[in-house]
Amino acid sequence: YGNNPDVIVISNHLNAGGGDGAEVIYALRNKDTLSRIILEEIAKQGQNVRKWYQRRLPSDTSKDYYFIHRNTGVTEPVIVEYGFVDNAADAAQIKNNWRDYTEAVVRAVAIYKGIPYGGVVPEEGYVVQSGDTLWTIARRFGVSVNELRELNNLTSNLLRVGQVLQIPGDPEPTPVPPTGNTYTVQKGDSLWSIANKLGVTVNQLREANNLTTDILSLGQVLQIPTVEEPIPTPPVPPSDSTYTVQKGDSLWSIANKFGVSVNELRNLNNLTTDLLSLGQVLLLPVSTPPEPTPGTVYTVVSGDSLYLIANRFGTTVDAIKKANNLTSNLLSIGQTLIIPTTEEGPSNGTPPPSVTTYTVARGDNLYSIASRFGTTVDAIRNANNLTSNLLSIGQVLTIPTTGTQEGRTYIVQRGDSLWTIANRFGITVNQLRDANNLTTDLLSLGQVLQIP
Repeated sequence: YGNNPDVIVISNHLNAGGGDGAEVIYALRNKDTLSRIILEEIAKQGQNVRKWYQRRLPSDTSKDYYFIHRNTGVTEPVIVEYGFVDNAADAAQIKNNWRDYTEAVVRAVAIYKGIPYGGVVPEEGYVVQSGDTLWTIARRFGVSVNELRELNNLTSNLLRVGQVLQIPGDPEPTPVPPTGNTYTVQKGDSLWSIANKLGVTVNQLREANNLTTDILSLGQVLQIPTVEEPIPTPPVPPSDSTYTVQKGDSLWSIANKFGVSVNELRNLNNLTTDLLSLGQVLLLPVSTPPEPTPGTVYTVVSGDSLYLIANRFGTTVDAIKKANNLTSNLLSIGQTLIIPTTEEGPSNGTPPPSVTTYTVARGDNLYSIASRFGTTVDAIRNANNLTSNLLSIGQVLTIPTTGTQEGRTYIVQRGDSLWTIANRFGITVNQLRDANNLTTDLLSLGQVLQIP
């Protein structure tokens, strides 16, 4: 720790109650510069800020009231109080945001010292936890023990807690889908983005959850209101229109998969609860898209966009907008559209567009995603009904690509593997290997692959 004024000693605390927000207490011999920067950085993470101050010992006003461990009388000590805990909501806020608050303090120290801030180490790899082995880590990330050894130059299987391991492909955790009739708030979410994602309105979300404010907290569980589609209940389908419940399924995920509503599934199967069991067989409402005929009428369902509907019926977005006097690309569930299948369509000789999906990761923007997939920003915006260029981590985008298979390239991203890339482009791992003369399955970030 040293014994000189360049050493900073930080004591981290939570207050028991009786207030709201973060505070910093600094020593009598020091200036308030570091304390002010710390609170400025914490405020950027959404936490309220109370004050920074000094406190003197009443019996000897030349001395500090608080004792800080490892404060030698020369070092620069501060007490950081991240918030007051008066109730369960305060505790949840600290629990859900403590990483951001503590990282803000580290960032503040870097600013104060005038040194570059490199970010959080775990973003660059995996930090070994108590009980970890090479085998359990390899299994968690879907790689082999030998790949882990080779990438990290390990000569034995011994690991130490806190050791940072590079992961082949470094996959990021798959976002957990909503389960049942609930949704868990993720980083970057807002009421508007959640409502848009689930095909409901902000008011419906507020009413279903008795919300009096639009402020959400990480990990908060929201009830998903069921959207009633203004179409007649379909007749009971034939016996072969069934689905067998798989591990991880919920009524919401099954309804979303088959383009129906949760209420339709409940009513058709006489369900009185949203709980499902593995192997349970559910009847499915018939929801096969109609065969394109002149003047087809189509009812918008959750997840639809003008681009997807035009692609399904072999027409264009402009043709649908013209036929329905639409002035924007926004659609609502239950809206009825006239599909002009005899009018404009893709010109002869032009391959129809094919569609893939992409989950937005940290650092992505529309331009980088468009470049990666060989398309344009406007094409992605049109395909996803985007009215701005703002993206959120975990957002799923529909990527329009031309049907041409020649000259396609792909830039390897964090979390990629030969299998995920091959699956994304509808080819085999062997085809990818052959097209790129690969002798190993290991990939590096930024590597450019030819897509056969």
